[in-house]
Amino acid sequence: MEIEIRDINNNIVGKKEVPEIVFDNPAHESVVHTVVVAYMANQRQGTHSTKTRAEVSGGGRKPWRQKHTGRARHGSIRSPLWRKGGIVFGPKPRDYYVQLPKQMKDTALFKALTMKYKDNEILLLDKLSLERIKTKDMVEILKNLQLQGQSVLIALPEKDEKILLSARNIPYVGVVRAEDLNAYHVVMFDKVIFTVAGLDKLLDIKGVS
Repeated sequence: MEIEIRDINNNIVGKKEVPEIVFDNPAHESVVHTVVVAYMANQRQGTHSTKTRAEVSGGGRKPWRQKHTGRARHGSIRSPLWRKGGIVFGPKPRDYYVQLPKQMKDTALFKALTMKYKDNEILLLDKLSLERIKTKDMVEILKNLQLQGQSVLIALPEKDEKILLSARNIPYVGVVRAEDLNAYHVVMFDKVIFTVAGLDKLLDIKGVS
């Protein structure tokens, strides 16, 4: 398989051989769903908490005597029936972490990239660099690539402060290191931009040649 290499002015400057396992993966699409749901679950802090009637302060005294008041009997003002009372079956802190095999996560990433590739939503650049930290310069590059108005993920071979800081104020533009790329990142953006070095870094880390 071959994918076109473009420069920042959207001119084709060459082609690159890419492995079929990454851009023509035969796995079922459901693996992407499974991994994305697991990723989202793993981002949850799980710190939600409510108090039961045993934990709510107050309510130690019976609000009124049992009989002959004309009112319903009650033993505590912190009963779940009362305002500011305890919560029945409310959420408690818990761990939402889902453990998935590394091979499954890699397969989901490759399948997500395959889906993007078949929809012409992957762009490969020869290089991407900025001489200064300037949002305007990054906007101009995206405009040249005809990507304005779309959500774009830029995958770089390593952290680049100039690109990161220049892109962070642009709505719907994300920057990630190639080694940190996962299926969730891919499916959350309309377009994915790789540099040649970034794609090589990803393939090298995943052991694909």
